Amino acid sequence: MANLKDIKRKIGSVKNTQKTTRAMKLVSTAKLRRTEEVAKRSRFFEDAINQTLSEIAASINQYKVGGIKGRYFEKPKIQGVVDIVFITADKGLCGGFNYQTIKTVRNLLQEYEKKGTKVRLKAVGKKGIEFFSFQGYELADSVIGLSSSPDYKEAATFISRSVQDYLDEKIDGVVLVHNGYKNMITQEIKVVHLLPIDTSKFEGSAPSSLIELEPDESEKVLESLINKYIEFNMYYALIDSLAAEHSARMQAMDAATKNAKEMVESLTISYNKARQESITTELIEIISGMEAMK
Repeated sequence: MANLKDIKRKIGSVKNTQKTTRAMKLVSTAKLRRTEEVAKRSRFFEDAINQTLSEIAASINQYKVGGIKGRYFEKPKIQGVVDIVFITADKGLCGGFNYQTIKTVRNLLQEYEKKGTKVRLKAVGKKGIEFFSFQGYELADSVIGLSSSPDYKEAATFISRSVQDYLDEKIDGVVLVHNGYKNMITQEIKVVHLLPIDTSKFEGSAPSSLIELEPDESEKVLESLINKYIEFNMYYALIDSLAAEHSARMQAMDAATKNAKEMVESLTISYNKARQESITTELIEIISGMEAMK
């Protein structure tokens, strides 16, 4: 027969867990709303940079034979080395959020390995660092705290080291991987090839009448904008990842709260059954004793 005290203790423990998961869900929901607003504002700025880049690039394509040239757009001498910069959370309890990013990075590692390309891993976030370190991978660069508290200057500094290696022709490209925010219940993996910049997305763009620059001036302005473009892509990826993290944790805590409720109901039924069995047994013993006394 089940021990009533043990079942009652389990019910109390599960109820306490339920209170914790419910509170964590509320906290994640509040954080998501704030981060979502920041992400929306950041997305507007990103769109503005992309639009300006496209228009200046279109201006160069229109007036210069051969189109856009420059180190940021041309593939370097093949060194057989690529930087993969990936973002994970500093904390867990967010379902498969971190796993999806790690899985994507591992798939990319296998793809580049088949091509004979060496990959330098650069990690943002404690969970990704811990996983790949445990697996025996050597991380070329890592930082903890940036994914949970995005900062533009820190993000720019972190990505600038890969950019400089690219400009110095030490690596062939830079790939940015993170799990991004789609909506309140959905996250999506995003793989962005930061360098070299794909000029095909500028094809077909029409120069804006608001931007009137000489071709030489256009190239100077374009190059200065590219640095901001790369830095902001890194920063926006951190914001996007944080929003997705809060969304994933909110869902995970909601599911945990529902599971705890179901467990309490199941344990309560078990407790009532055990209590009824105990009462029945006591009654039988009493009746048996009275019969024996006759």
